[in-house]
Amino acid sequence: MKIKRNVLLNPGPATTTDSVKMAQIVPDICPREKEFAAMMDGIRKDLVKIVHGGEDYTSVLFCGSGTINIDICLNSLLPADKKVLIVNNGAYSTRAAEVCRYYGLPHIDLRFDIDALPDLQKVEDVLRENDDIAMVYTTHNETGTGILNPIREMGAIAHAHNAIFVVDTTSTYAMRPINVYEDNIDFCMASAQKGIMAMTGLSFVVGKRALIEASQAYPKRSYYCNLFLQYDYFEKTGEMHFTPPVQTIYATKQALEEYFREGEQAKWARHTRVFEAIHRGLDALGFRDVIRRDRQAGLVVSVLYPDDPHWDFEKVHDYCYERGFTIYPGKISATDTFRLCALGAIDEKDIDDFFVVLRQAMKKYDIAIPAVYK
Repeated sequence: MKIKRNVLLNPGPATTTDSVKMAQIVPDICPREKEFAAMMDGIRKDLVKIVHGGEDYTSVLFCGSGTINIDICLNSLLPADKKVLIVNNGAYSTRAAEVCRYYGLPHIDLRFDIDALPDLQKVEDVLRENDDIAMVYTTHNETGTGILNPIREMGAIAHAHNAIFVVDTTSTYAMRPINVYEDNIDFCMASAQKGIMAMTGLSFVVGKRALIEASQAYPKRSYYCNLFLQYDYFEKTGEMHFTPPVQTIYATKQALEEYFREGEQAKWARHTRVFEAIHRGLDALGFRDVIRRDRQAGLVVSVLYPDDPHWDFEKVHDYCYERGFTIYPGKISATDTFRLCALGAIDEKDIDDFFVVLRQAMKKYDIAIPAVYK
């Protein structure tokens, strides 16, 4: 089967291989069969292996987009009468604060500018002044901007104050190398459609088994999104508590095989090639970044709209989309931006081809080259 290939430069879902797409075409199966449970068990082990976890870590699968992981970790892992400290410098840590507000979870929303790294001294000061903080939460790569947060140092501070460290690694997992021990991570999370380069509908939390088991005694704030409940059902039956996304799981199995075949370092090198090609193309057209390059995670570039009366993101988007390239609007409330991402089954040539099309779009709509900024 010949499948049209689109190059997705949005922050997920990512471009997939045809073999991952085709892995979804399988005989119908009841997900309660032992064969299916055995496949999920292998996937769970592989997900831990990607972040170099040992037997003290496990993974738990859920149906849903990446936001379900934020919900699960926050509502499931906070003991009674304790607080969450959210280290917040972007849209996705802001989302975590919103989850806390919806559940009524006691929390401190420690905000920093979206283009600034968190001040670790302030993080430590808040922990020192609030001995009831049981969880420190942050985002590894703030996908709205592309900034890379210092999780290793932050995790060490959290542990020094007897708090667990939970990191949203949705846009770094299986791309930028992560080691849960060296990076002081107790829990991390992602979705199948991002770094694994599979399909939407499956998300997962990787974390310390003992901490999940301890959470059995914590307040039950959700039924569907309870981490211990799902973990316990997996451990006892090998199955999801509720109906899993069957075809998506077959695609994930194939994508994981392809991940290990490519290898962690080779995959990261490929993403880095793509990221550098994005910057070369932007520089050639005169575009400006939001985040200083030495603070970027190497996966997402947030680009300022030019100060040009002819600039129209929708027109540029549509021109590129019709030619097989998808670009994506930004996620910064006070600034007009678009994002180009180094995710998915793409390489340097795809980016070079994209910038030919982007240049054509700018010429078609009389957008100045180089881009104009006041």
